[in-house]
Amino acid sequence: MGQSLYEELIRYSKTDAYPFHMPGHKRQLGRFADPFSFDITEIEGFDNLHHAEGIVLNAQQRAAALFGAEETHFLVNGSTSGILSAIGACAPTGKLLMTRNSHKAAYHSLFLNRLEAVYLYPGEGKAETERILEQEPQIRAVYLTAPIYEGILPDVKGSLEAAHSFGLPVIVDEAHGAHFGMHPIFPPSAVSLGADLVIQSVHKTLPSLTQTALLHVNGSLVDRRRLGQMLGIYQSSSPSYVLMASIDHCVGLLKERGVSLFDAFARELTEFYRRMEGLRHLYFLKNQDPSKILICGRREGLSGRDISCFLRQEHHLELEMETRDYALALASVGDSPEGFCRLGDGLLDLESRLEAGTYRKRGDDCCDLFPLAEEFGKCRTAFGGKTPAGGAESLDGLGEPGASFILKNEAPMTIWEAEQSRKKQIALEASLGSICGEYLYLYPPGVPLAVPGERISRELLEEVLRYRETGWYLQGLEDHQMEKIWVLENGEG
Repeated sequence: MGQSLYEELIRYSKTDAYPFHMPGHKRQLGRFADPFSFDITEIEGFDNLHHAEGIVLNAQQRAAALFGAEETHFLVNGSTSGILSAIGACAPTGKLLMTRNSHKAAYHSLFLNRLEAVYLYPGEGKAETERILEQEPQIRAVYLTAPIYEGILPDVKGSLEAAHSFGLPVIVDEAHGAHFGMHPIFPPSAVSLGADLVIQSVHKTLPSLTQTALLHVNGSLVDRRRLGQMLGIYQSSSPSYVLMASIDHCVGLLKERGVSLFDAFARELTEFYRRMEGLRHLYFLKNQDPSKILICGRREGLSGRDISCFLRQEHHLELEMETRDYALALASVGDSPEGFCRLGDGLLDLESRLEAGTYRKRGDDCCDLFPLAEEFGKCRTAFGGKTPAGGAESLDGLGEPGASFILKNEAPMTIWEAEQSRKKQIALEASLGSICGEYLYLYPPGVPLAVPGERISRELLEEVLRYRETGWYLQGLEDHQMEKIWVLENGEG
């Protein structure tokens, strides 16, 4: 049966593998005592997350003060619980205007609330938001994902202004931007821009334990009583005091040492990119968040998996995500100078081998060194751009940032309607023109290529088959071999 998960985690923690992936504490910033020693329930003197009026309320108020919110709620079921609660509070019926490249949790909320989605696509901002809101009076709220996994931002400010001019609340999934506004090299947080609800995963880019997140509230457009009801539904009735203490510990650390920590982080990032300026065979893709290091070698025929495997096998670096076109190294305030040095050394080593013609791709054994570290991400969310370290050209074929393979699928029915319909399972190759009966998404980042109720176009089918043929795994399909798909029996919609 092999070792237990606990034993494997202990074994892995003793290797020299360095994490350029979540969580943001990087296993070195913000240490706790033995969690079993203070893992309690709601006993006298320790308040209750679902009726906070003492020590938990005070902790949430400290977080609100740090992040500049009127009110902040601790989330111990991750950002997913915040997304479900926010949409449920703001759009219990009707339609939701949302960015198409949103996390699957937002789509699950569409189903749970029986909502119809109206989409904003990459590159569409204030003008398109205004146009849609004028034509769709049933829209109850606007939902933005900012940033997406790779650190790319839509026009948050413009869409905020447009939505507020119609008196509608704006929800921002800022799960990947909890560090925004902490230093001038990062974009401002949606909290400071005036968003009504902002969800942040503190564990992703800040020093807090996995599954910890925050929901910030501002303004008068949100029914706060209903929001509290939704949090009671989507959060565990037995919230972990270890996780809540981790959030509070993170807030305290940032209040006391945040300026010095982020100054050091900014210097390390700046020095890293400066050191990489001479790269000719590798380059970085453009985004608005320099802590999301997007490494590309497509001109050399390298996939993100090739880059990730090389760094894992040769330099014991584990990246956050690998795709067909690039690899993502996620840096955070928890990273050490040694970590940045090792990443730079690894990329320069790969660069020199490419220059000398001595680089050889690894096979499927590229993950053998660290069994638990293998293949954190087999996905693609496509976008293109230029390196922030000057001189590299744009990557032909990837399109505009965030735009590629975010398809404008025809949707004859809502997710709810599709889930209630009779379905049949057919061969994936035979599904052209059918209406999807299940999700198709890559994880991470969990952005659906298709959702129930959308018609399978030729472009979508060809892309899905291409993933399968090249060894990339699509989640959502019940058939893990990716040979069959559930579709609606009546494909007319």
